[in-house]
Amino acid sequence: MKIVYPALFHEEDDAFWVEFPDLEGCNSFGDTKEEVFANAQEALEGYILTALEENEHLPAPSDIRSIKCDENSFTSYVSSDLSAYLKNARAVKKTLTIPQWLNAAAEKKGVNFSTVLQDALIKQLNIVG
Repeated sequence: MKIVYPALFHEEDDAFWVEFPDLEGCNSFGDTKEEVFANAQEALEGYILTALEENEHLPAPSDIRSIKCDENSFTSYVSSDLSAYLKNARAVKKTLTIPQWLNAAAEKKGVNFSTVLQDALIKQLNIVG
């Protein structure tokens, strides 16, 4: 699962810092642009994972064009791929009921019920950014 949010990068005193306007308190810094981008990705990952683990709502990403910046700032998208983490997350067994004909059709097609349910829940909960 890839998450993408716009970020506002600032240059001050020969260093950089970044903030995510949609994610309160999510920010980082670095001595170079490369370092601040890497740290921004790490900050985004940590924020998203914490929100997911604490069952908090993730806001929809803003339109990057709506973010105002001055001459010492710039905007960029920052993405994070959480697939590896989500695959290794602790699984919880769920029991559900579906119509027999739907079960038969899905089994005939080799549908992975767990994957379908996870994908549907991610979409329903608007977790994908």
